[in-house]
Amino acid sequence: MRHLLSISDLDDDELRRLVERGVAIAGDRRAAERARPLAGRVVGIYFRRTSTRTRTSFSVAALRLGASIVAYGPDDLQVNTGESTADTARVLSGMLDAFVARTAGPTEELRTYADQQRMAVVNAMSALEHPTQALADLTTIASRFGRVDGVRVRYVGEGNNTAVALALALTRFPGTTLHLNTPPEYGLPPQVLAEATALADASGSTIVEHHDMRRCPGADLVYTTRWQTTGTTKPHPDWRDRFAPFQVDDAVLADQPGALFMHDLPAHRGEEVTADVLDGPRSIAFEQADNKLHSAMAVLERCLAEQQ
Repeated sequence: MRHLLSISDLDDDELRRLVERGVAIAGDRRAAERARPLAGRVVGIYFRRTSTRTRTSFSVAALRLGASIVAYGPDDLQVNTGESTADTARVLSGMLDAFVARTAGPTEELRTYADQQRMAVVNAMSALEHPTQALADLTTIASRFGRVDGVRVRYVGEGNNTAVALALALTRFPGTTLHLNTPPEYGLPPQVLAEATALADASGSTIVEHHDMRRCPGADLVYTTRWQTTGTTKPHPDWRDRFAPFQVDDAVLADQPGALFMHDLPAHRGEEVTADVLDGPRSIAFEQADNKLHSAMAVLERCLAEQQ
């Protein structure tokens, strides 16, 4: 059974194929829809946390590929009344072909759902990692630049689950650079930075993290995320003061001539990014959001269509 719980679960060829397939679907989505490769399949969509883009993209992706969906809200499964995750997974796997879940909890919970061989499980965001966001990001980059190899990204803000997935994905592509400007004590988890650094060493890419807003000349993309990540709290009561210097504004973009701007959305204008940047001519944030559908279709094809 082919699950997607972490970018680390994909080998280099699988990761590249998923990005290439996302780009192909973005270029001709109707072809994938006409093929209906998931006809007769049933996909469960379980979101314990709020979602606009990820929930909609996977629901629409399943429907456009020919599957039916069963949607679960945060209070709909009996895990809320004490049933074990293992028992829930055993039951669901006898009825569903795939289970797309946003828990904002530990990835180990999703691995419990995946501990069976009948139902594919997709991590639609855990506390540590947001792998399908990274696939949408790389699909956007590849669509814009014709490649991922060699692209230089400046990431500004918290080392959250979006940053984790981006670090584990981008460092697999030769010649890429990921420069992270993160607030002190809000960088990538040390084990993730160590893993991404090892991946970069193996692929010939570069990852570097600074806890200030030092310059990063030559970036092709500037990327930020909202400061208050879904389902998390900050340990410091003055965290907004710590984050304030890490806003992406016109001055940050002026330091990166020609760089495009990315944001995983939702955005809080006036906090992590100014309205002038998010709504400006160099922003591809909403193109990035569109690509969540295309990458979701690629993921569901990988997890289900290739198993037929």
